Amino acid sequence: MSLLKLSNISAFYGPSQALFDVHLSIDDGQVLALMGRNGMGKTTTVKVICRLLKHRGGAAMFAGQDLSRLASFQAARLGVGLVPEGRRCFSNLTVHENLVAAARPGQWDLDAVARLFPRLDERRDQLAASLSGGEQQMLAIGRALMTNPRLLILDEATEGLAPVVRREIWAAIMRLKVETGMAILVIDKSIRELSTVADRAVILEKGRSVWHGAFGDLDAAVTEKYLGV
Repeated sequence: MSLLKLSNISAFYGPSQALFDVHLSIDDGQVLALMGRNGMGKTTTVKVICRLLKHRGGAAMFAGQDLSRLASFQAARLGVGLVPEGRRCFSNLTVHENLVAAARPGQWDLDAVARLFPRLDERRDQLAASLSGGEQQMLAIGRALMTNPRLLILDEATEGLAPVVRREIWAAIMRLKVETGMAILVIDKSIRELSTVADRAVILEKGRSVWHGAFGDLDAAVTEKYLGV
């Protein structure tokens, strides 16, 4: 049974429909790339999974439970961990305070996060607002890991970062895949870097799932049709 399964999901912002027929699934230990041009429904899909937006049609199941019955905090407690677009660290809290604010018991604790991102341990007493953009992204990932999720969702986790920091983030994602077996949903624009970690991909076009399959099966015609500028 899939850890996460969305079937024929529709969702609205007021009277405007944003998702029409979205379906995807992720198994334990799998990395799924959620792809598509800007404005095609990727972040809206994440909001449905995290219960930040209610869906009106279709079914959303996580770990055998109906997500439609859950509030956002209940989805988080069930094991959905989100690294949101734009990082959204608590700027007036220190690195340490950001990490412990949402901590839940499990293998991911302060020491484990420090091993993944040593820089956070070096800056543990600094305010989040004083960190660089790359360090804030590491903090956002570390904060999500401290909830000890079964599914980690990374929404544009490398956007706008310097190349050297992007490499650090992708290396961390690979470590999570290899060393933890955690299910990961990744939204990113870089096909080259996604190809190093993703097992499967789903492409959205105007709020609909238009392609899904093994990442290695993505060919030039599909990428040009749905992902090209």
